[in-house]
Amino acid sequence: MKLHYQIIGSGKPLIVIHGLFGSSDNWRSMAKFFSKHYQVISIDLRNHGRSPHSENQSLGDMAEDIYELCQDLALNKVNILGHSLGGKVAMQFAELYEQYVEKLVIVDMSPRQYEGKHTPLMDAMMALNFSAYSSRKQVDEALIASIPEPKVRQFLLMNLSAEDDQLKWRINLPALKANYKKFMKAVLTEFSSDKTCLFLYGEQSDYVTEQDREEIKQIFPYAKFAAVPAGHWVHAERPQQFKQIVEEFLIK
Repeated sequence: MKLHYQIIGSGKPLIVIHGLFGSSDNWRSMAKFFSKHYQVISIDLRNHGRSPHSENQSLGDMAEDIYELCQDLALNKVNILGHSLGGKVAMQFAELYEQYVEKLVIVDMSPRQYEGKHTPLMDAMMALNFSAYSSRKQVDEALIASIPEPKVRQFLLMNLSAEDDQLKWRINLPALKANYKKFMKAVLTEFSSDKTCLFLYGEQSDYVTEQDREEIKQIFPYAKFAAVPAGHWVHAERPQQFKQIVEEFLIK
């Protein structure tokens, strides 16, 4: 699949992969920062952002999309930064196409299987009748009862688009819901690598536990870990600290 992507800067390639419900737009400020030293390629995963829609969306499918991008852009070695689902995709890519990977930065995600808690969000978003709303504010208000957290709503509302004066979700929610269990699955179950990688996680998040870190060390013996006083959206909550940690890791 030909993914939508944004490129800024020059130098060694750094592919940035967003998380579930995200897009390359969410990473513009980070991309601009890292473009001082790298050619930053921020992608939209399939069924997200401006990338094509598909009924199929496994971790393998998404890793193959990244491989196709590398082929199209003639990239032989890449650094990859992936947050949440993007981290899972990055790890799956490292397993399937290890020869392409220079360094990995995995943000608040481990290789294990997750039970997942996003189905209610998808249900709430899919339940909206957009013919009844004409503004972002009205959609926000309609979601309050089912999604009370303002920050979560604001993040989800970044997926709103208008076509012929009609609001709609840009992401392919039916496909995301249908394939949800596929990308919650564990990766790297029979894999080990001497690649240099950084697992950066939020101290207030439960996505990377002490047990996860022990299991990661079995897969990546040379893995480095960095904890940041933040929740799951580490890069948004602590942007300056995030930039410093990632920059130092990539440059060494």
